[in-house]
Amino acid sequence: MQIFIDADACPVKDEVYKVAYRYEIPVCVVSNSHMRIPRHPLISRQVVSDSFDAADDYIAEQAHGRMIVITADILLAQRCMKSGSMVIAPNGKPFTADSIGAAVATRALMADLRAGAVGENIGGPPPFSKTDRSRFLSALDLAITQLKKG
Repeated sequence: MQIFIDADACPVKDEVYKVAYRYEIPVCVVSNSHMRIPRHPLISRQVVSDSFDAADDYIAEQAHGRMIVITADILLAQRCMKSGSMVIAPNGKPFTADSIGAAVATRALMADLRAGAVGENIGGPPPFSKTDRSRFLSALDLAITQLKKG
């Protein structure tokens, strides 16, 4: 079992580290630039090029059925799920077979709206909250428990 973090904008890296220590699960932090990580044998870093989607491509290439991916990127989530990985957003919402199609469609719709909304603010995701952090920890714990059960 492994955890991969799409780390460039991930607000829950410290939470992942704590959970990884408790369960003794290796974590790979993937980013486009050098990022400080704890000095611990379970935590590794993979710095990829700064080309578009390089971190996503690396994570998707590594994806397998005993892997948990932490990302807010819906298209990366979809790619990893095709390889059998469990995927959790930093706000604690798991991506599932039932939810990924709607998430991809909503993402495409919002991209179209943003492209056509010149000078207008159509909003974005709500600010990250303590509730999101708590929901994330619960979702990560549940995913680990499910993978351990097989």
